Amino acid sequence: MSSPAAVRVIGTFDSPFSHRAEAALRLKGVPYELILEDLRNKSELLLTHNPVHKKVPVLLHGDRAICESLLIVEHVDEAFDGPALLPADPHERAMARFWSRFIDDKCSKPFWLAMWTDGEAQKGYVKEIKESFALLEAQLEGKRFFGGDTVGLVDIAACGLAHWLGVCEEITGVNLVTDEEFPRLRRWAVEYVSDEKVRACLPDRAVLLEHFTAKEMFTAMAKSMLPK
Repeated sequence: MSSPAAVRVIGTFDSPFSHRAEAALRLKGVPYELILEDLRNKSELLLTHNPVHKKVPVLLHGDRAICESLLIVEHVDEAFDGPALLPADPHERAMARFWSRFIDDKCSKPFWLAMWTDGEAQKGYVKEIKESFALLEAQLEGKRFFGGDTVGLVDIAACGLAHWLGVCEEITGVNLVTDEEFPRLRRWAVEYVSDEKVRACLPDRAVLLEHFTAKEMFTAMAKSMLPK
C-alpha cells in the first residue's frame, strides 16, 4: 500500500463529484490537500492534469493524476490501507460497480433536469428519475447502507441524493424524494450525512443554498442539456 503523503484533490466546494474523492480519502484515513478550482477560469494545474475532460475532481497522488470521481474512489480504496470501500467478494464488487455506474448513467441527468426544467419536459424527467429511485430504494431493503453496515462505493456515488437533493428541492420547490414514497432512501440519506468522516467534507448547507439561488443560471444549464 502507498504512503498517504503527497495527496491532493483538485475540486470545487459545491460539487458532489469532488465530494466523492474527499469522502473516499477521509474514510480511508488519508491526509490530503484540497485545491479549490474556479471552473470559470480553469487553472493550468487542472488543464495539465485533466487535459481530456478539463473537469474536477482530479486526484494528484505524488506525480500521478487520476481523473473521474468513481475511478478516484476505486484507486483510493486499492492504494491505501484502511476500511474497504468495495466488497472483497468478486460478485459483490461487480454489483457495487454496476450500481455506482447506474447512478451516474441513469440518475444524474434526469435528476438535474427534473429540478431545473418546467412543463411537459419536467414531468417526463420527474417520472424517469422516480423510476430510478425506486430501483435504488429496493437495493436498500434490510440494509443501513447500499453495501451493508458501512459507507462504501455506492453510497459515495449517491452522495448527491443525500446532501444536494434537499438543497435543490428547497430552492426549486420540486420534491422528488418523500418519506411516503421512498422511506429507505430518506433514512439512508440521514445515515450518510451523519457519518462523522463524511460530514467533515460536506459543503455547508447554507452556503449551498445561497449558491443555488442563482436559479436562472441553472435553468439555462438545464435547457442546454435538453434534446434538440
